[in-house]
Amino acid sequence: MLDFLAENIGTIIVALVIIAICFLIIFFRIKGKKQGKSSCGCGCDCGSCGGCSFKK
Repeated sequence: MLDFLAENIGTIIVALVIIAICFLIIFFRIKGKKQGKSSCGCGCDCGSCGGCSFKK
């Protein structure tokens, strides 16, 4: 078991970093959604500026 970990430590670290980044992206998207922020950044309720009638 320790041989496996020693041989693959680089892959394991990269995988953990990628998983952590994905978790943070999902966390902040959910947090923003609960605060009423839209995903497109224009402040509309539809979630995509191309499909709404929001005018700046």
